[in-house]
Amino acid sequence: MSAFGAGKVILLGEHSVVYGHPALAGPLSQGVTARAVPAKSCQLSLPATLSRPQRAQLTAAFARAAEVTGAPPVKVSLEADLPLAVGLGSSAALSVACARLLLQAAGAEPSHKDAVRVAWAMEQEFHGAPSGLDHTTSAMEQLVLYRRKPGAAKGTGQVVDSPRPLHVVVTLAGERSPTKKTVGALRERQARWPSRYERLFTEIGRVSTEGAKAVAAGDLEALGDAMNVNQGLLAALGLSSPPLEEMVYRLRELGALGAKLTGAGGDGGAVIGLFLEPKPVVTKLRRMGVRCFSSQLAGPRAS
Repeated sequence: MSAFGAGKVILLGEHSVVYGHPALAGPLSQGVTARAVPAKSCQLSLPATLSRPQRAQLTAAFARAAEVTGAPPVKVSLEADLPLAVGLGSSAALSVACARLLLQAAGAEPSHKDAVRVAWAMEQEFHGAPSGLDHTTSAMEQLVLYRRKPGAAKGTGQVVDSPRPLHVVVTLAGERSPTKKTVGALRERQARWPSRYERLFTEIGRVSTEGAKAVAAGDLEALGDAMNVNQGLLAALGLSSPPLEEMVYRLRELGALGAKLTGAGGDGGAVIGLFLEPKPVVTKLRRMGVRCFSSQLAGPRAS
């Protein structure tokens, strides 16, 4: 018995989504696979590479999912082909994979709504008060414009269909700062100068909505421009850094329609570029020693 949870990239709208504005995100072909074998109780085989705090957090998150699904008697193991802790939704992918597997083991036919519900319990253990974007995108496995209005318990994801293939190249740059540190520093600045930062968040939300409309219209050039503008706004929020900026400009020099950081940002992390033909770009970047891969987020797929 096995189940898959997709990683994700945020094309537009990270950080502002936490403050009630829309964000555009899509699922990666890379993610986390959960496998189960019969056991006397519901249990998780912990990866040996985890630190003690990580093991404790994952154990607590899995216990939440087990409780919600009736604790089916299976032993669960995890496999990932997704870079971890770099802003690509690895905890959400893990949560969705476990949710689908436990629901399946409990005798249910897991819908994406069921997977979202169970994965949400795990994500709260991992992040405290997540926006809900990551695990919703992973569970729906479609490009979504997501928004959780201020004060709302849950957000909603609107599927955005693309008439053209939407490919991104995902690169890793620098050493990533802990998300809590990056988010906490931004929250402090926002609390000190609220009107200034709300203007920036509002504009990011507008750019995200414009980007979703561009995707639906098949205007990838307009989407790329929205990504470039979003990168400038993220830099204005103090979320970029020299390693991230260097990679953004490298991708643009290689022909990206748009390029930006994705995820929390900080000293390092993931940077994405929108390309019509991603394979030659991945080959060039790997020759340069850049860790990267490509993924199609939406649109017609080659048979």
